[in-house]
Amino acid sequence: MKVKENIHPNVIAVSKTFQMPDILPLIEYGHIHFGENKVQEALEKWENLKLNNSKIKLHLIGGLQSNKVKLAIKLFDYIHSVDNEKLIKKIADEQIKQNKKVKIFIQVNIGNEEQKSGVLKKNLNNLFNYAQSLGLNIVGLMCIPPQHQDPEPFFKELRNLSEKLNIKDLSMGMSADYILAVENSASFLRIGSKIFGNRIKKF
Repeated sequence: MKVKENIHPNVIAVSKTFQMPDILPLIEYGHIHFGENKVQEALEKWENLKLNNSKIKLHLIGGLQSNKVKLAIKLFDYIHSVDNEKLIKKIADEQIKQNKKVKIFIQVNIGNEEQKSGVLKKNLNNLFNYAQSLGLNIVGLMCIPPQHQDPEPFFKELRNLSEKLNIKDLSMGMSADYILAVENSASFLRIGSKIFGNRIKKF
């Protein structure tokens, strides 16, 4: 499988749980895309820094609770985890209040796993149409393939779904499988340990 022409993936440096001393060298080098899992942690780390560096693009790659939407719209440039109508409505209302639009990925439960977030494939079209009807800027689809399975078939499936919806961006691929993701037209890679090293587990 060859990479599609003109696909130049953006690397999201997943900086969740890491502090600014670990992140600053990457910023100083000129990297602009960073990913966080939790709104409150991101706010504490990034709010002041983003005010002084307009080039930084912050991605929310973890789940978004409806009571955190106001803060998320204020801080983030991209949200990768939208997967239900209630959240879409909350985002749409908040964007009007703040007069700000963020770029949205719909998270697809590509493996139909009960324990995972994401809209089921059979419901994707309806959710996409609903989001568009409320004026959300849906730029792409996001997925996390099932663990301990070959991720490539799931990456291919997400690419096919995006083509049917005529949206170009794909948020897929992490430290262990990003090469396969690139080969299947990923435009945003979520890379953590390959950049920052292994995270220290908190007990």
